[in-house]
Amino acid sequence: MKNKSIFKIISAFALLCFAVSCSSMPEKARPVTQFDVNKYLGTWYEIARFDYRFEKDLDNAMAQYSLNKDGSVHVTNSGYNTKKEKWVSVNGTAKFRGSQDTAALKVSFFGPFYAGYNVVALQDYQYALVAGKNLDYLWILSREKNIPENVKQNFLSKAREIGYDTSRLIWVKQDKKSPFDK
Repeated sequence: MKNKSIFKIISAFALLCFAVSCSSMPEKARPVTQFDVNKYLGTWYEIARFDYRFEKDLDNAMAQYSLNKDGSVHVTNSGYNTKKEKWVSVNGTAKFRGSQDTAALKVSFFGPFYAGYNVVALQDYQYALVAGKNLDYLWILSREKNIPENVKQNFLSKAREIGYDTSRLIWVKQDKKSPFDK
């Protein structure tokens, strides 16, 4: 009897862990497979995003990724705060949620709290569409401060297929040289 109770508790915990890990991206989103994190490292400029409090009032936003010794990814997000009229940055860590050849990660900037970071479209490691944990988080990234119109339209179409309301996107100004740019 005691073993059945322990088994039920372990099974319930495993099911909960599975449900939580699955909820780290929108239901219709699928992360890129055959992903090579080494090709993804470096600087990415934010072309568009949904407005949310952590990036409120930021233009010239960018992310820089480098590999940590433990295989996790060091993340530095930065941008120019137009209200405070100054450059800001924050450091974080991203970890793969499963296999390292699948672009489904979790990222943290605040201690033990992680959120989904899922590359759902990738073109030549030059342009990326990134889905967050739900339909409130979306980014279009580029290695350059702009993106070709055909790539932009493909990413917008993909985002709509997933369920995103792309009319909510903020198109980020990229008109300043960042002191964080390497």
